[in-house]
Amino acid sequence: MDTALLVLRLVVGSLIAAHGLGKLGGWFKAGYGLDGTAGYLEGFGFRPGRFWAIVVGVTETSAGLLLATGFLTPLAGAAVAGTMFVAARTDHGGKGPWIFNGGWEHVVTNAAVGLALAGSGPGRFSIDRALGLDLASAGYFGAALALALVSAGATLAVRGGLTSLSERHIAES
Repeated sequence: MDTALLVLRLVVGSLIAAHGLGKLGGWFKAGYGLDGTAGYLEGFGFRPGRFWAIVVGVTETSAGLLLATGFLTPLAGAAVAGTMFVAARTDHGGKGPWIFNGGWEHVVTNAAVGLALAGSGPGRFSIDRALGLDLASAGYFGAALALALVSAGATLAVRGGLTSLSERHIAES
């Protein structure tokens, strides 16, 4: 079981981290780099796009690395799930479930993996276990799910509202 959890964490976590690095710098051909990601996100109402590109890139990179290493696993799982819930609603929304049509199956699967690991724990081969952290329980699953839903909802609620704040700041300068 511990080896299976290690494989799952390493594969999913490293791929999510690579997506984040693609958004930040275009690495691994996993994204458009910061400017391309900013423009892409603005198409979904995320303004200012550069700010959101940094937020998404850093979140995916750090959550993926935390998941892969099994460090603060419930927090990592919540961050993965929250990010994927936003992607399911925006980039993949309205396209049906299947990824070949641009649908949400892939991101929802990643969210489910993050949440499942938040509840099951990372297993023996992890930083959490090396530090003596016992972070595996239904309570951690519930907390991760709640955090993912709240953070996704808040992100969707404010995604365009930051433009008016930044424009106001520029006008006052």
